[in-house]
Amino acid sequence: MADIAVLDEDLEFTSAIADQVESFLVAVRAVARGEADASAVSMLLLEVSQLLLAGGRLGAIADVIPAERFEEDPGPDPDLDELRDQLAVLLDPCDVYREVFDPLAVPTEVETRRISDDIASIVAELAHGLTHFRAGRETEALWWWQFSYLSGWGPAASASLRALHSIVAGSRLQET
Repeated sequence: MADIAVLDEDLEFTSAIADQVESFLVAVRAVARGEADASAVSMLLLEVSQLLLAGGRLGAIADVIPAERFEEDPGPDPDLDELRDQLAVLLDPCDVYREVFDPLAVPTEVETRRISDDIASIVAELAHGLTHFRAGRETEALWWWQFSYLSGWGPAASASLRALHSIVAGSRLQET
């Protein structure tokens, strides 16, 4: 049964976000399986960039507030250890990078991160919302994607995008 709190234009927006999420999940899993060969980092750069477009759209809309103030249990979270491990092997030796935790904080705090960890956590948060969407809880899915974009996968995607860009740019600029 569809969530009756979602208007037709909201459902169209939510469906578009769900499509972008699904596309990202499929592409990342394919890259992790080794299907992108030498273009794996470039493919991840492209996929994370496209995902951040969806995130920007989520950040630009008004706050999504579900009618109920509790989240229905979508079931068990996916086990992403294998995906994380596959990405870590694929990205070795450039998996680890440094990131400023909050560029507006004074003083700034630099942290060490892994692209493979960031991508796996993004996949987990997106899959969680997709489970709600597929169960017909569109408002819950949209709320989850918006909330987790602002608090989790958005910062992780932004940080990993900079790292992936640095890898691609460094590789290409050294070739010339």
